[in-house]
Amino acid sequence: MSKQGVLLVNLGTPDSPSTADVRKYLDEFLMDERVIDVNPILRTMLVKGIIVPFRGPKSAKLYREIWSDTTGSPLMHYSLLQKDLLQNQLGSEYHVELAMRYQSPSIESALKNLKNAQVNSIRVIPMFPHYASASSGSVLQKVMELVSKWQTIPSISFLNSFHDNELMIKVFAENSEKYNPASYDHILFSFHGLPQRQLKKSDDSGRHCLKANNCCSTLTNENKFCYSAQCHHTARLIADKLSLPADKYTVCFQSRLGKDPWVQPYTSVVIQELAKKGIKRLLVFCPAFVADCLETVYEVTVEYGDEFKKLGGEHVQLVESLNDNPLWIDALEGLVKN
Repeated sequence: MSKQGVLLVNLGTPDSPSTADVRKYLDEFLMDERVIDVNPILRTMLVKGIIVPFRGPKSAKLYREIWSDTTGSPLMHYSLLQKDLLQNQLGSEYHVELAMRYQSPSIESALKNLKNAQVNSIRVIPMFPHYASASSGSVLQKVMELVSKWQTIPSISFLNSFHDNELMIKVFAENSEKYNPASYDHILFSFHGLPQRQLKKSDDSGRHCLKANNCCSTLTNENKFCYSAQCHHTARLIADKLSLPADKYTVCFQSRLGKDPWVQPYTSVVIQELAKKGIKRLLVFCPAFVADCLETVYEVTVEYGDEFKKLGGEHVQLVESLNDNPLWIDALEGLVKN
């Protein structure tokens, strides 16, 4: 009986929190031409000469803070759970594989497994709610490069984004309810950042991106593939689900790298400004991630939490990601079938 193939692809994680493995991961990740989209020679000098040698030990230390002796990194743990739960829910008519864009399991090995299973089609789902060339675009490019070498290519479909998926929005909203959002002074929707130059490149018209202060506030036909606009749309949908007034929450962006301007406002700057205003308690959503990871478990909870307290704040509470929530598995099933 022929099966339909499903390929779930997340970003990736080091094989271990050792400095050597973290450096190996960072090297593959940052050498991607879609991630650091500059001259290849400059990229090589930056990544291999500066970033990896100096950032590797620091990142390894952070990974050790979140690493479990039994389940490894949170990202890998929840990604494997999502893959297994989705396989169980879809049943024997489907063959589900998990891959990481960088490191293991590789996209190449996952595609090989699907090929060996003789699936009659492949549904590729980059596990990033919001489209960006550096994430979803890189996954799709890699899949196409590998499959283009096959003698027999099955029907393949790609998911661009799912920033407005109703079940995803519902999970994030429900995950926050146990913290009683109304009891917090302010709410942050903190998304992973991108260089502004990458936002501009996604504007095929060349007339819209960063031409006005509020160009990302509303999702339109002109900016439908804009990462920032999709992020704002997701935040607004969650806020509407929770009946949050506009002055109760802020959309911001974390994890920037280098000196070039990234999409703003920066989460760290927003936290400083809120602390100066006397805000004491922050509730933080990270809807760019479908599984908790270094950027949520450590960057938000520990780094931003400590920074906020030093500035006079009292508490930063992270709202858990989608992880293994049954409604999220339902959402994935819908993304496969529709």
